[in-house]
Amino acid sequence: MTVDTRGEFGGRVVLVTGAASGIGRAVALMLHERGAKVVAEDKSPTVEQLARPGLVPLIADITEDGAAETAVATAIAHFGRLDILVNNAGIIINKLVVDMTRDDWERIQAVNVTAAFLHAREAIKAMIPNRTGAIVNIASYAAYQAFPTIAAYTASKGALAQLTRTLALEVIDYGIRVNAVGSGDVVTNILNDVVEDGPGFLAQHGEKTPIKRAAQPEEIAEVVAFLASERASYILGAVVMADGGMSVPAGA
Repeated sequence: MTVDTRGEFGGRVVLVTGAASGIGRAVALMLHERGAKVVAEDKSPTVEQLARPGLVPLIADITEDGAAETAVATAIAHFGRLDILVNNAGIIINKLVVDMTRDDWERIQAVNVTAAFLHAREAIKAMIPNRTGAIVNIASYAAYQAFPTIAAYTASKGALAQLTRTLALEVIDYGIRVNAVGSGDVVTNILNDVVEDGPGFLAQHGEKTPIKRAAQPEEIAEVVAFLASERASYILGAVVMADGGMSVPAGA
């Protein structure tokens, strides 16, 4: 059965963090194409390339004080409300724990967890009066599996998964659903500061999955779109795995 998603998000206003590239860009464009008004937030000036009617770029460092408040206020100023938040922004540092500095650790948590918490908090405040809304966090299969050299990242994604579950219970009485996507290897530039060819590394690493390939950003965006839509009206506090089978326990 083919689902007609044209206009599915008509009348909805969406805020996407980390929207200049990768999953965030794919989400912003997909939801906009399906009728949403979108605020695309990223610290990179390249986010301005997304500018078009109904899609407003916002250059901001999500870890700065007041960034979440400004992002939500921008959505309300331009479009009058906020219905959907996608906490996508994330970074990774590749170091053994014994080599990791406190600044390394705190930078990862600031982007991957604290900024998501702050954006969710401000988004919820805006959604409560409307008695409806959806928040989708981009977690990872690394929330449940251990990988040497990325302890700060795995810890941050585990925290984001638990934040998702707790928020879901706190706000469902206001009609707000909170879920997450447990993303696997996706061909993005998240590893560009870690390896010479981030997308190439992720594409190669994805070959280790049961499905034998990494995902394209649009494949993860499709899961986000589903969770943000009324098609997922009975899904709450879930971390929906989209990882090519990496989280499936192998048989003996």
